[in-house]
Amino acid sequence: MLAEIITIGDELLIGQVVDTNSAFMAKQLNKIGVSVFQITSIQDDKDHILQALHDAESRVDIVILTGGLGPTKDDITKKTIAQFFDDTLERDPEVLKNIENLWKNHVKGKLLQVNKDQALVPTKAKVLMNKLGTAPGMWFEKGDKVFVSLPGVPYEMKALMEHQVIPKVKAKYNCPYILHKTLLVYGLGESALAEKIEAWEDALPKHIKLAYLPSLGKMRLRLSTKGFDVKKVQLEVQEQIDSLLPLIKDEFAGFEEEEGSVEIVIAKQLVKLGKTLAIAESCTGGAVAERFTAHSGASNFFNGGVVTYATASKTDVLAVPKDIIDTYSVVSSQVAEAMASNARHLFKSDYALATTGNAGPTKGDSEAEIGTVFIAIATKDAVYSEQFNFGNHRIKVINKAVNKALEMLLKEIFKN
Repeated sequence: MLAEIITIGDELLIGQVVDTNSAFMAKQLNKIGVSVFQITSIQDDKDHILQALHDAESRVDIVILTGGLGPTKDDITKKTIAQFFDDTLERDPEVLKNIENLWKNHVKGKLLQVNKDQALVPTKAKVLMNKLGTAPGMWFEKGDKVFVSLPGVPYEMKALMEHQVIPKVKAKYNCPYILHKTLLVYGLGESALAEKIEAWEDALPKHIKLAYLPSLGKMRLRLSTKGFDVKKVQLEVQEQIDSLLPLIKDEFAGFEEEEGSVEIVIAKQLVKLGKTLAIAESCTGGAVAERFTAHSGASNFFNGGVVTYATASKTDVLAVPKDIIDTYSVVSSQVAEAMASNARHLFKSDYALATTGNAGPTKGDSEAEIGTVFIAIATKDAVYSEQFNFGNHRIKVINKAVNKALEMLLKEIFKN
């Protein structure tokens, strides 16, 4: 089964809004065995929408559109879809009732005619009731093809996908089981990793595909296959993973589908050990701490963190001795280790992580070369640091430093 996702909106094409809807929909479809053949972003233009619908119809089984269903004149998707199906719009009383209830319970302003007109839907559509907004989803069938139109508001789209679209697709089609298994690997670049597992990769069965997904100091290896025998598909992939893991045992950090990310792997291990973490950041500006606090449950292990960006804050907040800074500079192993050690004591944690460096574009308070970063880890028994040079691109330096810091912390906590 093949699907195409069409996102509609000039705001997507000029970069004003980032398209997160497509990624969510693609994941949901893959989970039920529907492969996404293409993702297309188009402008709010009738002819463009019509052409995109005709093109998608010729190559896939399921077409899902998002966007352009608002109450204003620039939202033309509904009328254009009606034209595509040679249909007319009629007021749906259940949709109107839903809109009136939304206004009664959640909106203080007057219910305008343009809001009521959201209840106008093509007569050939099966309405997908949107309990979170005024624009209903719409399901069309044309021969053995399905067309779905959803609002572009992410939380409205997600609810409709999860509770209405996915169940209807599963009921209509007999889809194969698609399995993606993604391994998280730290400490090896793409070329080095490819060389290390070359013989294993060459021996992979043709129906199991391997993809390398590099990202600034970390790597994801994705194995993908599909079939109607779920147990057979899972067993085949697991056999390949079992033969791969001994080759990357020192770099393997977990599975993305199970753990989500390396910070979740770390978090689970800290909770398992009953240990806590503190973070002191300079050049990474809070990005390491954000990786942990973005997930619920961080309070179970994360005691706190500080961003001592200015040199003075390292002495005022973290009590890093001024003579250490004067002697070794603010970008040094000595300062990084003092930051980590003092953060551990400040937050009464079992582990502490610290970053200090020169991300650029200028050298700031240190003569260290741009891209130089020191990362330190403190435990109750020791404190140590490593020096890195991550190049001269500021964003890359920061992101590489974050990933390397997580890698170092991962290895430290799994010593236990």
